[in-house]
Amino acid sequence: MKFPQRLIEGYSAFAAGRLQREQDRYNELARAGQSPEVMVIGCCDSRVSPEVIFDARPGELFVVRNVANIIPPYSPDGQAHGVSAALEFGVGALRVKHIVVLGHAHCGGVKAYAEESQPLSPGDFIGKWMQLMTPAAKKLGPMGGAETRETYLTRLEQANIANSLDNLMTFPMLAKLIEKGKVATHGAYFGVASGALSVLDKATGTFKPVGRN
Repeated sequence: MKFPQRLIEGYSAFAAGRLQREQDRYNELARAGQSPEVMVIGCCDSRVSPEVIFDARPGELFVVRNVANIIPPYSPDGQAHGVSAALEFGVGALRVKHIVVLGHAHCGGVKAYAEESQPLSPGDFIGKWMQLMTPAAKKLGPMGGAETRETYLTRLEQANIANSLDNLMTFPMLAKLIEKGKVATHGAYFGVASGALSVLDKATGTFKPVGRN
């Protein structure tokens, strides 16, 4: 198969437009390296691009994406850990000041966990990965009697964000930086259909809408 034509067309539009406007910035980033202040850990869902949602310029966001925006707990077991490696680099090398866990509505990974979906392959990589949500689901509790499935999934998506934030505190070096106020952590939730963004209020444990100008 040939390289996707849609990507070639997209690059052509980028090269003729945004690249022209941002060329000096790209040159500076190539010369001096990146120094983003914000790290975003989001879902790999194609509808939820942090760079688009936050209208970010090149070099502004250090982005990590995986199924259901999960941060596993600290586990120095000698195995490969992609999210942990990214955290190590973002915090230890780039010195980011903010870590944002960005979840979203209609998350397929969260739905698969809630519905105990059948594996998509013999490896069941998604199923094993989504088991990391178990602490969030247990803390949330079962779906209420009068609660709709949609409302429950929304609560589970948001509980998963809070659980990932809790897992950040299991990383010793990061926990120290957070306690000293050198790194701040945040939870955010994006409504795919509405485009609305809510931010976690840690004092109340609720997500509050961010106003639009």
